[in-house]
Amino acid sequence: MTVREVTAQLVSGQAVDPSPSLDFTPLRAHRSAMATIRDLVSALRRRDGVDAAIVLGRDGLLIDGAVEGPLDPEGLAAHVPPMVLAALDMGRASGRGEFGLMVLEYGGGTAVVASLAADALLLVLLLPDANLSALLYDLRRHRAQIAALI
Repeated sequence: MTVREVTAQLVSGQAVDPSPSLDFTPLRAHRSAMATIRDLVSALRRRDGVDAAIVLGRDGLLIDGAVEGPLDPEGLAAHVPPMVLAALDMGRASGRGEFGLMVLEYGGGTAVVASLAADALLLVLLLPDANLSALLYDLRRHRAQIAALI
């Protein structure tokens, strides 16, 4: 299923799965023929309890991001690659394969880091009361469509 088909189903209410889902539909002021990375970031930020949605390169450079309040998207992006390198090492050492996603729980919320493509990562920061399971489900369910945006 393409990003456009997923978006059309979500907008028309025809989605087979009734659980919350990512809506890649661009805001009316930013409509274009195809969903973009900015649309993904916007869709993630519109979710209840999401403080930050950041797409970054594996080198830690910000590609796009939206944050709430005083958070620094470039500073946050710079902290992700060392964690991913450690996760890659753990995957190799444990025979679990390539890195896909990690969840880090803190006292003030949760951080989710996902591999989007060979050269791109996603960081999502959530408040403690955010629906983490729905986010993880959507990231897995729409993995191919998200990767197509990169």
